[in-house]
Amino acid sequence: MKRLQSMIQNLLMVLALFAGFGALNGCATSHAPLPPSLGAQPSTSDPERYTYLIGPGDSLNIFVWRNPEVSTTVTVRPDGMINTPLVEDMPVSGKTPSQVARDVERQLAKFIKDPIVTVMMGGFVGPYSEQIRVVGEAARPQALPYRQRMTLLDVMISVGGLTPFAAGNRASIVRFVGGEQRQFGIRIEDLIREGDISANVDILPGDTLIIPESWF
Repeated sequence: MKRLQSMIQNLLMVLALFAGFGALNGCATSHAPLPPSLGAQPSTSDPERYTYLIGPGDSLNIFVWRNPEVSTTVTVRPDGMINTPLVEDMPVSGKTPSQVARDVERQLAKFIKDPIVTVMMGGFVGPYSEQIRVVGEAARPQALPYRQRMTLLDVMISVGGLTPFAAGNRASIVRFVGGEQRQFGIRIEDLIREGDISANVDILPGDTLIIPESWF
């Protein structure tokens, strides 16, 4: 009898120990930080109102009127910043060239009287939130810089069309709409193999084009 009571007491202690661990895990889970956003929203959903935004890897020609010694060409760093003569670590990613020009003017005004700055683009990459991503059974899957009024046909030409294993009519576009990600079906095979122009649709900044593999 004493042995049985001892076994029961030991079992109760083990159950209590597991219950304590479960409570600790429950507390840790309830207070765990939420994961970060998987992607920034694009600047616009209207192709007619699109304005190019600068991103890492872009080349900027910065011209300061009557001050050639501080005029320069720079490449936007991976952290979205640039260095120019008299200006260090200035963030430019996600801004328009005109906005960057005004920012440079404010910085140069500390050293130059009434500077007039013009920023011209020497190369186009754009921020990640604006790029078009093509994944799956494209001949050359890649990320493309968005261009105003870009269509599905333009994208497919850029990626070299479909592979022989693609299920083009089961492809889809993932897009931000009203702050939420939504998925739309598209018919790539009908567009590029049948010439059905009604299957050509507008592409918007930040779209992701997913092309699945055929089942057979």
